[in-house]
Amino acid sequence: MIKKNIILLSILFFFNSCGFTPLYMANKNVNFSIEQANYIGDRELNNFLKVNLNKYKNEKSDNKILVEINSEYNKIILSNNAAGEVTNYQLEANVVILIKNTNKVIKIYENSIMKNMSDKFEEERYERSIKQNFASSITNKLISELIIN
Repeated sequence: MIKKNIILLSILFFFNSCGFTPLYMANKNVNFSIEQANYIGDRELNNFLKVNLNKYKNEKSDNKILVEINSEYNKIILSNNAAGEVTNYQLEANVVILIKNTNKVIKIYENSIMKNMSDKFEEERYERSIKQNFASSITNKLISELIIN
């Protein structure tokens, strides 16, 4: 029992002091502010993107970035069973981001495969959570691109 506690404490101490930080950790020390964003395309995906990008509004920053976001979301039937019922879908999000300050275009593509569910309410909830994950991933990729440049 004591041996297990010592091992557990050693592991916790090691991981606490090794300096690990997540790759896409929200960086509060960014030197820009995403001020104006125009959204075109899929409304639900754009709403998730808007919520994520609002975290990067900084009134104190002098570097204001104006973006235009054009999103496209598709739910494609991948396969059917012998009875002709859908078994798998491919969910795709295609987002084109125009940074107006520099006229730079960033294209981001996300996809995921989703199985058909018998409970349509649960399937819609799951699809919505995938859209949230897409928006989070797209936001992280955009911020990484802006930090690098």
